[in-house]
Amino acid sequence: MREGSIAQLADRAVVSIGGPDAFRLLDDLVTNAMAQVAADGIGFGALLSPQGKILVDFLVHRAEDGFLFDLAADRAAEFVKRMTLYRLRARMTIEDRSAALAVWAAFGGGDPGAPFRADPRLAALGFRAVLPRDAAPPVRAGYEQAPEESYHAHRIALAVPEGGRDFAFGETFPHEADMDCLGGVDFRKGCYVGQEIVSRMEHRGTARRRALAVSAPQPLPPAGAPLTAGGRPVGTMGSSTRGRGIAIVRLDRAKAAADDGTTIRAGEATVALALPAFARFGWPEEAGPEEPA
Repeated sequence: MREGSIAQLADRAVVSIGGPDAFRLLDDLVTNAMAQVAADGIGFGALLSPQGKILVDFLVHRAEDGFLFDLAADRAAEFVKRMTLYRLRARMTIEDRSAALAVWAAFGGGDPGAPFRADPRLAALGFRAVLPRDAAPPVRAGYEQAPEESYHAHRIALAVPEGGRDFAFGETFPHEADMDCLGGVDFRKGCYVGQEIVSRMEHRGTARRRALAVSAPQPLPPAGAPLTAGGRPVGTMGSSTRGRGIAIVRLDRAKAAADDGTTIRAGEATVALALPAFARFGWPEEAGPEEPA
């Protein structure tokens, strides 16, 4: 009997980073702790700009010869370029291996076993693996192969945002993409690129924008469409399917609209907003001072 689904994620690339200095340099650059990746076999994190904004988010897998970064396919070249600039004289290899390796997700069922590892963001997301592209589909007992769209419908239903689909690279802070709630930022490790700004947002609680769950009885507009309340901008749509979606939202404006009974719209759709089940943040008590959306 079918319990779960396994899908190849064609929109993901695989970049390998290895060499004697890889672990140390990576830990100095990315938001997550590489020691945790070494221990668990997988982690979630991002490479930020010096201003603290996400340049690329990724899952990173421990491999025999280093680490495999599972990231948006259209960010692979930029990631390789950035890491090459940071490498300097470090003994480290960086290679886009997407032609040889593919990313698979298993979801909706029990543990499919090795080489799959539990998704570090949220247990309900399922499991992840990087496998040779020419290998047979890794379908397990109780699982059926499914299209990539089924995985994203599952992810959207859980309100777990993904860079490039739900928020813009180079414009979004980790807190705004809920990375602090999904294990994507280690606040105990030492410095990394953009760390000072991210730490300040954590300790001062200054994140006004957050990724929220969106639902509507009508079809939702495409990513990038504005959310408005009484003609006032509230947020921006991300990905959606089957009347459910994810949006980056100004919490204070959404709360003010709810308190006033003002309808929030995304295109022609009347939408409801909800905090994700995994959220460690809540609604503000009152609207904050005016500033651009």
